Amino acid sequence: MKILWLKTELLHPVDKGGKIRTYQMLKEIRKSHHVTYLTLDDGTADLDARQLAEEYAHEVITVPHATTAKFSPRFYVELAGNVVSPFPYALQKYVSAGMRKAITEAVNKTRFDITVCDFLAPAVNVPVGLAMGTLLFQHNVEAMIWRRHFEVATNPLKKAFFRHQWQRMFNYESAACNRFDGVVAVSKDDAETMRRHYGASNVRDIPTGVDTEYFSPGTKSNRANIVFTGSMDWLPNDDAIQWFTSEVLPLVRGSVPDISLTIVGRNPSASLRAICDRDPAVVVTGRVPDVRPYMDDASVYVVPIRIGGGTRLKIYEAMAMELPVVSTTVGAEGLPVEDGREILLRDDAGSFAEAIVKLLNDPAAARKLGSQAANSVRENYGWAKVADDFATVCERTIQNRTRRMDMVKAVEDEGVAMRSEVA
Repeated sequence: MKILWLKTELLHPVDKGGKIRTYQMLKEIRKSHHVTYLTLDDGTADLDARQLAEEYAHEVITVPHATTAKFSPRFYVELAGNVVSPFPYALQKYVSAGMRKAITEAVNKTRFDITVCDFLAPAVNVPVGLAMGTLLFQHNVEAMIWRRHFEVATNPLKKAFFRHQWQRMFNYESAACNRFDGVVAVSKDDAETMRRHYGASNVRDIPTGVDTEYFSPGTKSNRANIVFTGSMDWLPNDDAIQWFTSEVLPLVRGSVPDISLTIVGRNPSASLRAICDRDPAVVVTGRVPDVRPYMDDASVYVVPIRIGGGTRLKIYEAMAMELPVVSTTVGAEGLPVEDGREILLRDDAGSFAEAIVKLLNDPAAARKLGSQAANSVRENYGWAKVADDFATVCERTIQNRTRRMDMVKAVEDEGVAMRSEVA
């Protein structure tokens, strides 16, 4: 296949879930298919990001695109202006006439078999009526994230804003899922949500994978240390840690006074750094080149996410390293894991803290949980199989579109013949 892959960023540094999923799959897909990677570029990627793109694509096309820093004066001006936009703000900021033009030029130059729109954001720039199969790769159900922001918000202004964005995202996402020839979800739950709420009958689910050679068991720590990893500029992660440090950590400390927490991930907020300043037992690292040493130095891995969709790669990474994981139900949503077998699922602060304390005080139980989780990941979720499944969906999407176009042409030809006979 010749694949045109659309994105809003270069992949290096490969430092967050969406990038990791795309990077690992494209590395595998590139071995058997020709990949042209067309993306927006806001200049924040690593200096060698374009050169390193050769790892996952045969050809790279970049379109310069300035994005506004969060909480800057311009950011608030854009939020105000978004009131009259047809798009939610999370998508409006990626509207690019340059990208639309580049897509048109690329498809006029090369006969692609399929266009893959990676995440919902690039879809705002995809011209209608492309003469090939089109596939929307949904890492999350985006509207679900905004709905949950609305549900947990307590500030009236924030609550009103999140409600408005949720409604806009729902409308756009619903239209997009029905506009593309096919949709890929990352879990059965997400696929069912799109079918039920958006009426999308063309959705297939492909599970998340993990690099089990890279994320492998290391030397186990005996420290009473909890670890969380994730991009801290993603609102669900920031919300998770704000809740965990204010509601859960004090309860754990009541039973384990020397407990510490390490938060690993890029761009932590000022409020999160303030927590670190107030509590010496909380360490905020910011971006790191390798998360594994911080995971090796922990006894328990936590995923206290209350808002989100899709699947959390971080859980599979922790499982592959034999770390016992405590998560909310939302945090593990969409993953085929069983509470008490590969993971502990707890949704209120008290039971979440109790689960952590139990694992810290019972190393044998922690080892058993981590071992069962690692065995499950190694057996079922390597990237080669995930990528092969994705390529199969691409091929079926192309075949389905071809059959549909043939049927349309046959109907049109029949109509022409009938009009000729009448004439």
